[in-house]
Amino acid sequence: MRSNIAFIPVRGGSKSIPQKNIKLFCGKPLIYWTVKAAEECGLVDKIIVATDSDEIRDVVKAFNFSKVSIYNRSHENASDTSSTESVMLEYIRQSNLSSDDIFMLVQATSPLTESSHFYEAIEKIKENKCDSLLTCVRNYRFFWNEDGTSKNYDYRKRPRRQDFEGELMENGAFYINTVGNILKSKNRLSGKIGIYEMPEYTAFEIDEPDDWTVMESLMFRHVLSKMSKLEIKLFLSDVDGVLTDAGMYYSENGDELKKFNTRDGMAFQLLREAGIKTGIITSENTKLVEARANKLKVDYLFQGKRDGGKLSSAIEICNKEGISLTEVAYIGDDINCYNLLSQVGLAFCPNDAHKRIKMLPNVKILNKAGGAGVVREAVDYVIENLK
Repeated sequence: MRSNIAFIPVRGGSKSIPQKNIKLFCGKPLIYWTVKAAEECGLVDKIIVATDSDEIRDVVKAFNFSKVSIYNRSHENASDTSSTESVMLEYIRQSNLSSDDIFMLVQATSPLTESSHFYEAIEKIKENKCDSLLTCVRNYRFFWNEDGTSKNYDYRKRPRRQDFEGELMENGAFYINTVGNILKSKNRLSGKIGIYEMPEYTAFEIDEPDDWTVMESLMFRHVLSKMSKLEIKLFLSDVDGVLTDAGMYYSENGDELKKFNTRDGMAFQLLREAGIKTGIITSENTKLVEARANKLKVDYLFQGKRDGGKLSSAIEICNKEGISLTEVAYIGDDINCYNLLSQVGLAFCPNDAHKRIKMLPNVKILNKAGGAGVVREAVDYVIENLK
């Protein structure tokens, strides 16, 4: 099966900023932020940190992330003159990878990269059937040639910013290709190249000391502020294995029955009283669930949604409510909940959830099993921790 690999090359011998990759950035070693983002992305299967430094190796191991492995890159490919491609090729040639594996080169000097960026970019390269992909930001600066002629606008009809399309600028955050393409082209990019556009504030990379100050300010404003001020505005739940015990019950007439827990019913009332919207997204499509949803007075009900359909349904709700997935709490129990659980701001699962769900780094495993009041347990947590 194809794997999605995040490859993060880091050297110990940085000249402009000594020990740059493990220097504290917003209270954590610089490399922590990109490793964390990759770890929390549900589509990333493995993270390889390629380094020549024992100190960096020890720091990364201390993160204790489940997807991370250390690759000891050769000193030959860790010098000031070594290309990033050289260490990529070194690792690929010494590893048992499939030519179809997705290989994502991630730069530790772009700490504002978030897990959602990785997720969306991987999805985009699949949807657009690109061979490779790079990240860009839209630059709204006006550029000139040395001969005094304007390069990207007509100075006689100077456009307003909101009317100016700008130009796409490579921001160096990450690049995606396949192992086979990299071996063939010996380059991080090849074939039909797609572009994933990132927010304008991700334009900076840390190369010089002044960049550090600017980037820390941007990090606090655009990334850490979302973590410290997490607000849940929408609570979503799966049905089978969450609101029920996943059992299949039938009456003498052959009618399907489900066992719900009354404490979960009170949970939805508490959410309404707290001003939090509610919804149910389930793979099944039954009148029984529709009746339960009406009883619970949920704001949204999506039935017959499997795998990616659950995530797209949640995004649809977010668009209607004018919120982001970071403001959503979701509780699910099986692999068809994986994509949605990977992307929400607050993820829960019952204690009898599928092992792959319980291995998600961002999921909070609750004490109760499905159908035993586990939704009430999740909602109590949300209510108690409201900002």
